[in-house]
Amino acid sequence: MTRAAVHHDPEMTTSSALTTEQVWHAIEKASFAVLSEVNAEGEPRSSGVVYKALGHRLYTAVAADSWKARQIAAHGRVAVTVTVPRGGLLSLVMPIPPATISFHATANVRPATAPECKELLAKLGSMLPKERRDTASIVEIEPQGAFLTYGIEVPLTRMREPAAARARVPV
Repeated sequence: MTRAAVHHDPEMTTSSALTTEQVWHAIEKASFAVLSEVNAEGEPRSSGVVYKALGHRLYTAVAADSWKARQIAAHGRVAVTVTVPRGGLLSLVMPIPPATISFHATANVRPATAPECKELLAKLGSMLPKERRDTASIVEIEPQGAFLTYGIEVPLTRMREPAAARARVPV
């Protein structure tokens, strides 16, 4: 088994006009992300999650006995890609891919019943219905390093130009 080499892309710099605040605004407006982690055998796993962004962190609820909760608790590191819908009504007549925001993060899993989660549960609202609160866990995701974006704050016509559509912005 071989691993792909990771290279820093000199074309993907922070020279774009995109700011960290604009990226956080897009994250706060969205609610769906793909969360990836590695299992005990070193195999990658990805799944979709609904999240809420609060205080420059993302929160999602998972079943306490799920493989997702176990793997995240064991490793504490995840990769996240937030999808940001684009195109409005135009997307109903032609395929328009979402913009994306990807990043590495640390992640902590806590029982929803933990004392430190009490205030958080009120903010999460319907994301975690009362009937699931005794059996769920909350995953706190804290982005690290840089956001890698594609199509954020870029006109739809420029999304076809990778150099114009992508950016690397500090978290």
